[in-house]
Amino acid sequence: MDKTKGMIEAEISKALTHWEKTYLGRGSVSVKSDILRDMIIVILQGILSPAEYALCQDKEGLLSVKKNRNSLVETGIEDLKTIILEITDLEVVSFYTDISTRTGERVMVFKLSDELETKLS
Repeated sequence: MDKTKGMIEAEISKALTHWEKTYLGRGSVSVKSDILRDMIIVILQGILSPAEYALCQDKEGLLSVKKNRNSLVETGIEDLKTIILEITDLEVVSFYTDISTRTGERVMVFKLSDELETKLS
């Protein structure tokens, strides 16, 4: 049976949740993945700890949390690229991520070597 777009999106969300728990030590509250053209856009909610929220009360703490969290994810980029390759059979050509210290959300964008959405429709 061929996988649907929704099945692949769910598989990516599950795999990234597992990666977060094993690599970062804790997972997000919810993960939503969307395939759009040649990109996979992932929204991870509830990723900051109560201590990190407290640290974000001033600009210096906020920048520190952003920098540290982004560095942690960047060090695991090879694992993330492998996860996406195994699920989609497409290489990740570029990766972008940022975190909102206000909402506790992280956005990840995986740019793929080919258009995935068209292949699935």
